[in-house]
Amino acid sequence: MTDDVTSRATAALSNLFIGDALAMPVHWFYNVHDIDKAFPDGIKTFEAPPEFHPSSIMSLHSTSGGGRKGAGNQAPRDIVGGVILKGKQSFWDRPNVHYHQGMRPGDNTLNAYCALTLMETMGESGGHYDQDNFLQAYIKLMTSDTPAHPDTYAESYHRGFFANLEAGLPAEQCGAVTHDTPSVGGLVTIAPLAIGERLRGRSLAETQKLCRDHLALTHPDSFLADVCDAYVALIDGLLFRDSERNAESVQELLLQAARGLPRRDLTKLVNSSKPEREVVGRVLSTACYISDSWPAVLYLACKHQQDPLRALQINAEIGGDSVHRGAVLGVLLGLIHGEAAGNLFAQLTEHKSINRAIEQLVRSDAPTA
Repeated sequence: MTDDVTSRATAALSNLFIGDALAMPVHWFYNVHDIDKAFPDGIKTFEAPPEFHPSSIMSLHSTSGGGRKGAGNQAPRDIVGGVILKGKQSFWDRPNVHYHQGMRPGDNTLNAYCALTLMETMGESGGHYDQDNFLQAYIKLMTSDTPAHPDTYAESYHRGFFANLEAGLPAEQCGAVTHDTPSVGGLVTIAPLAIGERLRGRSLAETQKLCRDHLALTHPDSFLADVCDAYVALIDGLLFRDSERNAESVQELLLQAARGLPRRDLTKLVNSSKPEREVVGRVLSTACYISDSWPAVLYLACKHQQDPLRALQINAEIGGDSVHRGAVLGVLLGLIHGEAAGNLFAQLTEHKSINRAIEQLVRSDAPTA
């Protein structure tokens, strides 16, 4: 591996956690005026979540399965509080409670912890992915009696997975389908898998299949799988690109990955003078659905590829599903720039564990792809 490849891989994985933690305090704020009210100086660094969340509908979400209360795929007992998120169920019954209440500046949300868990299992297996090892570690992370992560909220896919597990399905068949299965949160664990396997010589096609199979464990959706293919190909192109390639060629790689929005339309948005909040908020939805969140990530990466920290700050200030968008965006910016965004990495609560997992995954003795 060249120094450039190592730096890009390290920066990408570092930024995954930075992008997640930076957006955490305003995650799922859907009115930008509420973001400005809570943080009048903008999102410049890690912050704690406000006590009051004006857009929170956590109280409407099912605690016994995926989706909203009364939806299908419900377990006979509460999943939240009984199986996962032990000690946190009481927060789900109150209006306007922040999804990440009680978390500290620099804390990461649940999906980022899933990415860290995957990285640690790969590190234990010589940098390679093992589905059974991941599933065992994921179940342990989620069901620990002593909280293994600081979050209060679990997305629909987590609740659906454990409802199916409670019903007796094998872990590899517990992926649940709900209205938000095709969401950007499904891509948060993909980059560590793709980077680790490509650094150890697995072909791009094989790595894409492995990532699709991993995605299907929790997010069984064909369009999301197609976006996953594009994401892995983009990671590969940025990771192993010639160092002499300029910003225009990097943007070409980003535009080639467009899914859910015609490339010509994405190009127009990138080249327009519209404010980011108008593009992602009016033209593209800020919600989790992959049809809009994926082109939003590509738009922000194209627009601000030379200033990763500002790109992640803007992503947070746009609102919506900003933590998962930020994790994916952070990966791309790290691959482009080869450096972590700003000086924030050392301020992550779990930076030592994260750094150790990154070093195991991106170690110098891994054979080049």
